[in-house]
Amino acid sequence: MKFSALHPSIFHLLCFTTLGASSLTQAEETAPILAPAALVQEILSKNPELAFYQAEIDAAKAGRRVSVALNDPELSLDLGRKRLRETSGALAGEGTAWSVSVTQTFEWPGRIGLRKAIANRQVELAELGLGRFRAALDARARTLTYGLYAAQAKAAAVREVAERFAALRETFLAREPAGVTPLLETRVIEASELTLQRRATEAELGVQAALLELNLLRGEPTATPLRVGVTALAFKEAPETDALLAAARENNFDFKMRRVELEQQGYEVRLARNERYPAVSVSPFYSREDTGDRETVVGIGLSVPLPVSARTRSGVDLAEARRRQAETAAFVAQRELEREVLTEAQAFATKAAETRRWSPDAVKKFREAAEVADRHYRLGAVPIATYVEMQNSYLEAVEALLETAGEALEAGLKLQQLTGLDLNLIETQP
Repeated sequence: MKFSALHPSIFHLLCFTTLGASSLTQAEETAPILAPAALVQEILSKNPELAFYQAEIDAAKAGRRVSVALNDPELSLDLGRKRLRETSGALAGEGTAWSVSVTQTFEWPGRIGLRKAIANRQVELAELGLGRFRAALDARARTLTYGLYAAQAKAAAVREVAERFAALRETFLAREPAGVTPLLETRVIEASELTLQRRATEAELGVQAALLELNLLRGEPTATPLRVGVTALAFKEAPETDALLAAARENNFDFKMRRVELEQQGYEVRLARNERYPAVSVSPFYSREDTGDRETVVGIGLSVPLPVSARTRSGVDLAEARRRQAETAAFVAQRELEREVLTEAQAFATKAAETRRWSPDAVKKFREAAEVADRHYRLGAVPIATYVEMQNSYLEAVEALLETAGEALEAGLKLQQLTGLDLNLIETQP
């Protein structure tokens, strides 16, 4: 597969949203800074849910060992007292009578092999379940890692502008307003500050939500502070649609599980047909009676169940119905997979193209313009409307860039998860 060259502006674009330490809270200043790759690797190695899927694999392997084992033999022991009487009623003899036998059931040829094949598919399903969870966990970890960085960057930007409005309001309140215009400007500043405080609160809640989920995935206490290193994203072109669909049909975990389930149901049908033939139980026995004379009997017994009911035939019908269900599920899964691949490929291409339209220093220019507007408004060279609009434009530019890049990241990771391949669509550079 060939990819287009990296768009150089995207590497630097997000770096300008990282603000100075003065805009950070005290908890964030003391929190450790982790690189995105290190944080993702920590989640993949320490996530507590991995133990559940590993236990599922162990259980499936234990079931495979049970499926190939013969039934345990049964030991029977009979002990009693025997009396012999003449026709006249006189006692002819009395003594102990006992017998012992061992019964072993032998399956019909091919039955154990079919059960082993079914058990092998169960192990394969458990391993696919672990692989699917790890792929989903990796994508979720990368999305949350970038989400935490974006939330912290937006919160820092909002705090920066809110502090600027707060300082300006204190300057206005420190002097008596002379006339209607300064008074109205003071009220505009106060109203804008209230709006920014609300945005700052919402941004902080976003940081805490992302931090909470990340700590849960890491297996750490939920209140553990954390900062993510500056994350610059570069998006490449996705492969052609036909290549994506072929990779998805071959590697997608959900679709592979449907195919394995269909194969497993085929073995279930064959096993149900095999079970129409009865198992044979062999019982060697030894018995002895001591009633005057010693009588010893050694022999072997055979027992076979009589298939007089419709139970075996019903088992075949049930297995056939389950196989048809699995076949339909596999077909529906393929159609749904193709729809999701096409949807996510289109979403990724659109969002990635949108990020490329940004100039490398777009956010830097907006931030510098907001600072210039603040200085010149204090000097009286910029009207209040321009000042407020410039501050809001700076925040909207930061939010738009971070959200667009996050949406492209999420679509790209979902596309990789659907195709089961590392398409190298996204490059993260600290």
